[in-house]
Amino acid sequence: MKIFEDKYIVLTGGAGFIGSCFLRYLNDLGFKNCIIVDDLGVCEKWKNLVGKKFIEIISPNEIFNWLIGREKDIEAFVHLGACSSTVEKNASFLLENNTRFSIRLAEYALTHGHRFIYASSAATYGDGSFGFSDDVEMLERLHPLNMYGYSKHLFDLWIKDQNLLDKVVGLKYFNIFGPNEFHKGRMASALLKMVPDAIEKKAISLFKSSDPGEYADGEQMRDFLYVKDAVRMTGAFLTNDKSGIYNIGMGVPHSWNQLAKAVIGAINPAIHIEYIDMPKDLIGKYQNYTAASMQKFFEAVPDFEFLFSFEGAVADYVQNYLIPQKSW
Repeated sequence: MKIFEDKYIVLTGGAGFIGSCFLRYLNDLGFKNCIIVDDLGVCEKWKNLVGKKFIEIISPNEIFNWLIGREKDIEAFVHLGACSSTVEKNASFLLENNTRFSIRLAEYALTHGHRFIYASSAATYGDGSFGFSDDVEMLERLHPLNMYGYSKHLFDLWIKDQNLLDKVVGLKYFNIFGPNEFHKGRMASALLKMVPDAIEKKAISLFKSSDPGEYADGEQMRDFLYVKDAVRMTGAFLTNDKSGIYNIGMGVPHSWNQLAKAVIGAINPAIHIEYIDMPKDLIGKYQNYTAASMQKFFEAVPDFEFLFSFEGAVADYVQNYLIPQKSW
């Protein structure tokens, strides 16, 4: 399989969670022609790049200067970089970082004929009142619950309004979990906290339901997807010519109780589940249920098969990465 080995793939967010795993995916296929666009800052996400191959690391603040004169050196942009905090309150920052930066990058890529693949989010679906269909005719009806989701939604709307849906690929990632998320703190998947608590306290804490009439404690459901499968789904669009917006999930929701029980099964059955109050800043902004409609994706990538079951993914993550504290 050829993935533009003679030209650059510009990978934004390349030191982050999904980005660094996507870099691992490319490296495992034998490719190192990536330009990483990321701000390493003072956290330890630089560790996600150790052992991986790439050409250069460029700050997001410098990328547009770096691009000048390199129009013919680039084949594709995979734009995964963003502030992904669902509790970020600085709306102006999110607009600048997630929406306007994306618009500027897309304009550059499309002006010069480059493939443009970008990360949207299941957060754009809000509480799911209008379902989780990636039919673009539904875009205007969606109401995200937080500013992060809205900043992603605004870019999706811009793509549609500019009649660019046939020229780009937008990927609505659902609840992705897996290695390389240590740096994400509160925004990391719940497993990052579940595992040390399970080992040290013999207990796993889950949020009590904020809607007990609909969901019992721990029975809120999400479409969880292992990052090793998510990056393979992403990579499929580098080697095909499909366009549009696609959900990236398993299409099958699991409850938090099921997730906790899968963690317990991967560690020690002598661990119990307890329920704690939901933080106030999440109440009213929390998705109690998500389940991706995957028909459109499988029509675009008909030969795709998941490598991991839900339980298998949890076991792989817990046993091979979280407990030994390894990256991928």
